[in-house]
Amino acid sequence: MSATPSKPVLAAAIGLPALLAVVVAAIGVIGGPAAAPPSGDQSDRTGPLALVSIDAPDAGKPACGDLIKALPQQITDAGATVPRRELAKPAPPATVAWGDAQHEPIVLRCGIGRPPELTQTAQLGGVNGVQWLDVVGDAGTVTHYVVDRSVYIALTEAKDTGTGPVQAVSAAVTATLPAQPVAPNPG
Repeated sequence: MSATPSKPVLAAAIGLPALLAVVVAAIGVIGGPAAAPPSGDQSDRTGPLALVSIDAPDAGKPACGDLIKALPQQITDAGATVPRRELAKPAPPATVAWGDAQHEPIVLRCGIGRPPELTQTAQLGGVNGVQWLDVVGDAGTVTHYVVDRSVYIALTEAKDTGTGPVQAVSAAVTATLPAQPVAPNPG
C-alpha cells in the first residue's frame, strides 16, 4: 500500500519552491551582493582591457615589433585625446589599445592572417599612402585592415569613432613598413 501525502505536505512541496523563486528574484531586483553594476558604471572602461587571442601567425615578425614601437601613446578621436590603454595579462602578442572612460576601446592587432573579405573585387580606401579594407562588424564596430604591407594589421573601433585612429596608424605604418602589392584571396 502506498502512502499518499497529505494536502498540507503536498501544498508545502509545491509552494516552497515557488516562494524560493520569488525571494531570489526579489534579491536580484533589490540588489544583493551579486547584483550587476548600475548601467552608468564605467569600471569596464578604465581598468586593463581583456582581449581574446586570435590567430596571428605573423605577430612575432620584426615588422610587427617595429610598428608597435612606432605607434603613438595617444591618438585623437573627434578632437579628443585618447590615451593608450593597458591590456590585461596575458595580452595577445603585437596588440595595443587606446581608450578611457569616455571612449570605447580602439584595438590594433598586427600579424593577423589575410582577411577573408580581401577579394579581387573588395573596395579599398587609401589614407596617407596605406591601403585599407573596411569590414563592418555585428556589434557596432568596424575593423579596418591594412592590406598592402608585409604583415596584415587590424584596427577595430566603434562605428562612430572619428578618422583620427586610422590617420595615426597610417602615419606609423608609412614610417615603418614599406608598401607592397595587395594580394587578394584567390577566387
